[in-house]
Amino acid sequence: MLPINKIASRLITCLLIILASFTAKAQTTQSPWWFGVSGAANLNWYDGTTQRLNNSLIVPTAFHKGFSVRPYGSILAEYRPTGILGFMLNVGYDGRGGKFNQVEAPCNCPANLQTSLSYLTVEPSLRLGVPSSGLYFFAGPRVAFDISKGFDYTQLRQPNTNSQLSAVHNTILSGQVGIGYDIIVSAPASTTKVSLSPFVSYQPYFGQEPRDIESWSITTVRAGIALKFGKVRNKAIVKDLPMIISPAVDVSFFVTAPTAPPLSRQVSETLPLLSSVFFDDGSNQIPARYVVLSADNAGSFKEAQLQNVQYEDMTGRSARQLNVYYNLLNILGDRLRANPNARVLLSGASGTDVANGKIMAEAVKLYLVNTFGIDGSRIQTEGRIKPVIPSEQPGGTKQLVLLRAGDRRVDIESASPELLFEVGGDMMKPVQITTIQTDPLGDQVVFKVDSANIILKNWSVDVTDEKGTTQHFGPFTDNQEGIPGKTILGNDGTGTFKVVMTGETKAGNPIKKESTVYLVKQDATVEKGLRYSILFNFDQSNAVAPYSGFLTRLVATSIPDGSTVIIHGHTDIIGQDDHNLKLSQQRAQDVKDILQKALISAGKNNVKFETNGFGDDVNHAPFENNTAEERSYNRTVIIDIVPLK
Repeated sequence: MLPINKIASRLITCLLIILASFTAKAQTTQSPWWFGVSGAANLNWYDGTTQRLNNSLIVPTAFHKGFSVRPYGSILAEYRPTGILGFMLNVGYDGRGGKFNQVEAPCNCPANLQTSLSYLTVEPSLRLGVPSSGLYFFAGPRVAFDISKGFDYTQLRQPNTNSQLSAVHNTILSGQVGIGYDIIVSAPASTTKVSLSPFVSYQPYFGQEPRDIESWSITTVRAGIALKFGKVRNKAIVKDLPMIISPAVDVSFFVTAPTAPPLSRQVSETLPLLSSVFFDDGSNQIPARYVVLSADNAGSFKEAQLQNVQYEDMTGRSARQLNVYYNLLNILGDRLRANPNARVLLSGASGTDVANGKIMAEAVKLYLVNTFGIDGSRIQTEGRIKPVIPSEQPGGTKQLVLLRAGDRRVDIESASPELLFEVGGDMMKPVQITTIQTDPLGDQVVFKVDSANIILKNWSVDVTDEKGTTQHFGPFTDNQEGIPGKTILGNDGTGTFKVVMTGETKAGNPIKKESTVYLVKQDATVEKGLRYSILFNFDQSNAVAPYSGFLTRLVATSIPDGSTVIIHGHTDIIGQDDHNLKLSQQRAQDVKDILQKALISAGKNNVKFETNGFGDDVNHAPFENNTAEERSYNRTVIIDIVPLK
């Protein structure tokens, strides 16, 4: 799903384009007072948490997100004394009810929650009109009085509950901003004026918590039309005006680059291990891509054997990580053998039925018992339809094949610290690897054009060195692109480069931005550094928070004063490009914020950060996206630590 602010932005942009197609008639005399009615659809997004529905019902599994479309209707009055500055008042019915996303109760069965929340709302607004145009903007408070607070809770294995939410605010004070357009449909000579006015408003979650307990909040985008009536004393003189010109658009252009792009880097990496074995569709046996040993070979296997395997590819990650990951069962067997008190739970999710999920888990257990000689009493198995943290969400309709492939798996769970990572107990303890990385991904020159995929048809970059030689890159359509620093430098050892971005808006207008970048080529010696990675569940919100301790205690303490920290975020290819880009940028920024705070506390103030988010860009992705394993490893933030030379 697209982010709420992006939806609001696109709705308002579309409204501007539609309104710009009308030919306006300007009246020399306008009615100062207008009265009428309006009708609209409220697009409501639920966020936060609710679990205590009332004093007699606390559901076993909390609800977090939801969505609905509910009606809005009002009577209205407007006062426009000057045609520019004015005031508006709407009083009406405001529907904020809706359905939360389905959750899975501890009984391994679905649970649903739907509310009928609605209000009597009073919305006074300041109105700002555009001269010689029907376009206007408005903003103001929203005061809402509760009139309905019912809910329906259903769960497969208990009676349905229809009741009233407790602790509901009787009065809500929030705010809104919006845009509209008055289209005069009455005859020019008529003294009674009639206007049809489409409008869009955005009401953020600030102040819109329905209850005085928990953290449930509502964000609303409202789209509708108003019918307004006004009256003038004298007949208006009508003048034809030219067609409204689309508002001028602009974009922001940024260039970020390492001062000295390395040719290669020796990396000591703390390699994260997914704690899941992904199964092929229609099969309940361990897939052939996983490394399966004989009992004789397992006797001499040690995970340390995997630490110094060398691979060189575009990013220096994909081959070596998958080689280690596909030894997951052997690493688990080695750790269980070395720690006889450790125990595990294998949770198999088949996507179809519980029994098939149990067979998948038993296949993994059988391998550990027969190959590594692990006592079967130390390994518990269970079957499920969906994993505890599924990728596919109730009501989802897009890219279900990829989502379900990621949910068909056996998850390894344990309370033993010898096996599992310190982060939430949901990932295998990492492996240390040393390898050579050519053309490091984090050391590219990155060109960013904000909202390029919305505003521009395409854009290109011309990079000119101090001798006047120009290199052309593009055309591009995404919001950002990266070019290796050594490509721009060519045979030059150093230089300041002039960067010119040219593009064409979707309205056909040219746009141009300029910047500069300074680069120094390193010699052929290998640069040494550290690397850490953190992995995320699909589209996980507030994803970085569980890693705060790991980033503070382990990563931050390994950053020398004076070093450079290169942070880049990625996602898999599932979902909208815009959303994935923003998600990767936010995760990378959150990691930077945590590390910076820890470094300041430690008295390290001379550390440089370079932060980028690449979204689902396949040209920069650490892995391919062909398998569930690769897509899981692409949901990552990578942290490279380059010490001061």
